[in-house]
Amino acid sequence: MGGKQDGDEAYGKPAKYDPSFRGPIKNRSCTDIVCCILFLLFILGYIVVGIVAWVYGDPRQVLYPRNSTGAYCGVGANKDKPYLLYFNIFSCVLTTNIITVAENGLQCPTPQVCVSSCPEVAWTVEVNQFSQKVGEVFYTANRNFCLPGVPWDMPVIQSLQQELCPSFLLPSAPALGRCLPLLNSTPPELPGISSNTSISQGISGLLDSLNARDISVKIFEDFAQSWYWILVALGVALVLSLLFILLLRLVAGPLVLVLILGVLGVLAYGIYHCWMEYRVLRDKGASITQQGITTNLSAYRNVQETWLVALIVLAVLEGILLLMLIFLRQRIRIAIALLKEASKAVGHMMSTMFYPLVTFVLLLICIVYWAMTALYLATSGQPQYVLWAPNASLPSCEKVQMNTSCNPMAQPVNSSCPGLMCIFQSYSSTGLVQRSLFNLQIYGVLGLFWTLNWVLALGQCVLAGAFASFYWALDKRRDIPTFPLISAFIRTLRYHTGSLAFGALILTLVQIARVVLEYIDNKLRGAQNPVARCIMCCFKCCLWCLEKFIKFLNRNAYIMIAIYGKNFCVSAKNAFMLLMRNIVRVVVLDKVTDLLLFFGKLLVVGGVGVLSFFFFTGRIQGLGTNFESPSLNYYWLPIMVSILGAYVIANGFFSVFGMCVDTLFLCFLEDLERNDGSLNKPYYMPTALLKILGKKNEALPGDKKRKK
Repeated sequence: MGGKQDGDEAYGKPAKYDPSFRGPIKNRSCTDIVCCILFLLFILGYIVVGIVAWVYGDPRQVLYPRNSTGAYCGVGANKDKPYLLYFNIFSCVLTTNIITVAENGLQCPTPQVCVSSCPEVAWTVEVNQFSQKVGEVFYTANRNFCLPGVPWDMPVIQSLQQELCPSFLLPSAPALGRCLPLLNSTPPELPGISSNTSISQGISGLLDSLNARDISVKIFEDFAQSWYWILVALGVALVLSLLFILLLRLVAGPLVLVLILGVLGVLAYGIYHCWMEYRVLRDKGASITQQGITTNLSAYRNVQETWLVALIVLAVLEGILLLMLIFLRQRIRIAIALLKEASKAVGHMMSTMFYPLVTFVLLLICIVYWAMTALYLATSGQPQYVLWAPNASLPSCEKVQMNTSCNPMAQPVNSSCPGLMCIFQSYSSTGLVQRSLFNLQIYGVLGLFWTLNWVLALGQCVLAGAFASFYWALDKRRDIPTFPLISAFIRTLRYHTGSLAFGALILTLVQIARVVLEYIDNKLRGAQNPVARCIMCCFKCCLWCLEKFIKFLNRNAYIMIAIYGKNFCVSAKNAFMLLMRNIVRVVVLDKVTDLLLFFGKLLVVGGVGVLSFFFFTGRIQGLGTNFESPSLNYYWLPIMVSILGAYVIANGFFSVFGMCVDTLFLCFLEDLERNDGSLNKPYYMPTALLKILGKKNEALPGDKKRKK
C-alpha cells in the first residue's frame, strides 16, 4: 500500500471534496494579467502595423495594371479604360523570360496603353498609310490605341518609329485586366516576328499557363452551373454529421465493437495473406541469401524473409490488441459510456454544434487582416523606372545611358536609338517603412500565428465551460444554466484572455520554429549531405512531437481553466497530474475516441464524395429534369469542393464532440476523486458509469436531502 501511495503522490494528491463546488466556479478573478497586457499591446502594435501598411501601401500595384506612363488602368483619369493593351505582345517571348515577367508584375518591354475595350478584329498598318496622319489612320477609324498625347497631325511612320502607336492589332479578350490575343489568331508578317512565333508563345511569355484565360473562364462557368448543388452536398454533410453524433447515444457500444472487430479482422487477413505468400516463396526456395542485399526495395517482395517478418509483426499486433481487449474491457466500457454521455450533452446544448461557425468567422478575420496587411506592406515602395531599348548594342544607342532613372510620364524621344523607352524596373526600398519591411512582415506572421492559436484556444475553453456545467449538474433538467455557452463565452473573455494568450504564445513559438526549420531545409536541401539531412529530420521530428504534446497539454489546461478559473501554469499542472494518475484510462479513451471520430469523418466525407461523384458525372438517372446534373467542363471541380467542404464541416462538428468527450472525462476523473457516493458526497456521473464501476449514489439526482 505504501508503494501505491508513493506512486500516487508522485503525480500530485487527488482532489479533495469541496462542499461548495457546483461546477464551473463563478466567483473567479483575472488570470495571467501580465500576459494579457502583453497580448493586448501586441494586438495594438499589430493594428499600428496595419495602419502603417494602409498609409504607405498601394495594393493597386497588384490589383490594377499600369500603362507605359505609370498610370493605373481603370482608376482615376483612366476609370473608363480598365484594360491594358500591349503594342507587341511577342516581345514577351522574344526579349525576356517568364521569370522576369512574373517578377515585374506581368510587364513586357513594349509600350502599353489603357483602353476602354480590346481590339475585336485583326488589323495591320499598310505601306500606303505610312505617309498619312495619325488622326486619319487611328483616331477617325476609332482605333484609340496610341499613347496619350500623340498629336493628330503626326505622320504615322514617325509614330511607329518612336513606338507611340501600334503597328498591328490582334483580336483580343480581357483577362487579368489585360488584352490577350485569341489563340486562333494569326500573327502578322512583321520584322522581328518569325514564322515560328505563335500567339500561344507570346501569351506564354506573359502568363504562366497557355490556357490560363480559358481555364479561369471554364472554372467560373462550372461554379456558376453547380454552386447550388455544392451547397446541397454541404447540407448533406451537415445532416450526416449531426445524425452521427446524435445516434451515438444509441449505437456507441455496437459501433465501437464493430470497429474493433474490423481492426481485428483486417489484422487477421493480413496474417493469413503473409502466411500464404511466405509458404509459396518457401516452397520455391526464394531466400534473401540467394538474392543478397540490394537497393531495389521491390525485390524484397520476392523473398520469404520479408513475408515472415510481416507475419510476425502482424501476429504480435493482433496478440497485443486481443490482450488489451481482455484486460482493458472495463475501461473500454467506461470510454463507450462517456461517448454516450457526450452525445447526450451535445443533444442538451445544440448551440454548441454551431459554435465552430463563430470560430471560423474569427479565424477568417485574422487571416484576411494578415493577408491585407502583408499585401499593403509588399506594395509600400514607389515604382522605379529606367531607360531601356530592345537593342542597346547598336552604335546609335551607345551615347544613351541605359538602366538610369527616368520619368514614365515623359517618355524619351530619341530617334538615334530605336525603341528607347522608360519602363518599370522594381519598387524602391528606401524610406523607413521599406527598410523595416522584413521586420514588419515577420511581426505580421507572428501576429497571424498568435491570433489564430488564441481564437482556437478561446473556442476550446468556451466549449469546455459549457460541457462542464452539464456534467456538474446533479439534476440535468434543473441545474444546467439557461445559456451555458453564452455564459462560458463571456466568462472566458472577461477573466482568462491572458491565460489563453499564454498557451497560444507557447504553441506559436514552436510553430514558428518549425516554419523556420522547414524554410532552412528547403533552401539547403541540395547542399546537404546524408548526415545533415538526418540531423535536420531529427530536429523536425522533435519539434513535431513537441507541438503535438503542447496542443494536448493546452487543451486539457483550458478545460481546467474553464472549470476552476486558475492561471495557465497551475491549470496545466493539475490537468497533467490528473491524467497521469489515470494514464491507462486516458490512453484507452483517447484511442477509442480517435477511432470513432475517424470513422465518422470517413463516413461523412466518403458518403458526400461518392454521392457527388455519381451525381456530377451523370450516373444517377431517373431523378427528373429538376435534378439533372449540370453540364460541366471539369466535373472533378465541384466534386473536390464538395469533399473539402464536407471535411471542414465534419471536422468542425466532431471537434466539438471531441472537446465534449475530453471535458466530461476530466470531470469524471475529478468526480471519482472528490466524491464517494454518500448522501453528503454523491457522484455526478451518469447511472451507466456507476453500474460499470459497481458504485451507487445514496442521494438521487435532485435530492433535497443532500447536504448544502
